[in-house]
Amino acid sequence: MSDLQALVLGFVQGFTEWLPISSTGHLRVVPEILGWSFDQQLLTAFTAISQFGTLLAAIIYFRRDIVAILTGRGDEGEAGRKLLVPVVIGTLPVVVLGLALHKVIEHQFRSLTIVASSMIVFALALAWSERRASRHRGIGDVTLLDGLAVGIGQAFSLIPGASRSGTTMTAAMACGFERATAARFSFLLSLPAVFAAGAYEMVKVRHSLAGAGMVRPTLIATVVAFVVGWATIDWLLKFLKSQPTTVFVIYRIVVGAAVLALLAAGRLTP
Repeated sequence: MSDLQALVLGFVQGFTEWLPISSTGHLRVVPEILGWSFDQQLLTAFTAISQFGTLLAAIIYFRRDIVAILTGRGDEGEAGRKLLVPVVIGTLPVVVLGLALHKVIEHQFRSLTIVASSMIVFALALAWSERRASRHRGIGDVTLLDGLAVGIGQAFSLIPGASRSGTTMTAAMACGFERATAARFSFLLSLPAVFAAGAYEMVKVRHSLAGAGMVRPTLIATVVAFVVGWATIDWLLKFLKSQPTTVFVIYRIVVGAAVLALLAAGRLTP
């Protein structure tokens, strides 16, 4: 992998990780469209580790929320402290299913047909949630059952193309949370799972990445993902305070349909 390719993939990672459009799906599709051929196992590890960039961006951006969750101190105080158990409970489904389906996710689920199809299917789910949800609840209203519901939504993100932020925001809005609150809670809930996935892949393939000369590209992508991820989080939270998620729904459907059309025409290989 060249430095230019690492820059491009790092930008894609940072831009798509926290938007409800699927970072995994884009990192699977973009190299195919550009004609870049990578070992899929190494690309999966590269993706998981470069997520540390977007993870660090989220940790720093939501540092006050995290302090409140862990200690009950800060601006959020007790309201933040109440999020600890919902976040823990909400993390369990993706951890259990991720470990149980790890091999399937890394191989059969990496098909572009599945990626494109899930982009469309979960876009429709987001559209339903956007249309039907009441969106009257704030961050202080999160309960244990909300954490479990959003956690189950996060488990669906194991399907490439579904989008972690997309499935968790869909579930959170279905529970009645405001758009910006849904995004904020979905990000906080995602942090443990993103860290665990990156740490697991780093330990598993650290020697393979080094042997394939992937250390420098991975570091470049991680730094780029951090910078772009920070900017994307800030923009999205401001955007959702006044705008619906319709633009993301339309984008996902268009991209998913385009990939399926290219597959049908033989321009891309599954």
